[in-house]
Amino acid sequence: MWLPQNVVMPEKYDTNIHHRRSIRVPGYDYSQEGWYFITICAQNRKNMFGEIVNGQMRLNNAGLMVKTWWEKVTNKFSTVQTDEHIVMPNHFHGIINIVGAGLCARPIAGNINNKSGQSCRIAPTLGEIVNWFKTITTNQYIHGVKQNAWPSFPGRLWQRNYYEHIIRNETELKRFRRYIADNPANWQTDEENPNA
Repeated sequence: MWLPQNVVMPEKYDTNIHHRRSIRVPGYDYSQEGWYFITICAQNRKNMFGEIVNGQMRLNNAGLMVKTWWEKVTNKFSTVQTDEHIVMPNHFHGIINIVGAGLCARPIAGNINNKSGQSCRIAPTLGEIVNWFKTITTNQYIHGVKQNAWPSFPGRLWQRNYYEHIIRNETELKRFRRYIADNPANWQTDEENPNA
């Protein structure tokens, strides 16, 4: 299912109204079926997950751990499919497809019954999926610091937020798949590269 072209885009930041500018589309249900491109950055964009060698990503043990947990997202969330993804030295790109999300609407004030009064399964929001992924990889990284002498990190492993783009059609899906596949070869000019 592709996003309709008439979705209301976020309003401009107004310090009189907002304390922090939301980067999400207002009123959009991020648990509904659809394709999403995400980017999650390591705190302070510190290289934690490997290095680029001759245009190829070489994962270290921490990078392999992040990749492994991404591949387990579908075990945790049955209404999610993962697609193209890559762990980069200091960030992660992935495509998520939320499927089967039409099982029932998101609850209001904790009500988990559908219109007929039957219990129903609720699809996770994109934010819930990303938060689980960030939490589990952070916990595993901490374990790696304690057990395997991985480099420690101050504060958080990941930046507080993440970037997402609602993929609207097949053309955009192909463009994001290509962007992910080409990311290591473009590392020297990548805005996430602290040395670029």
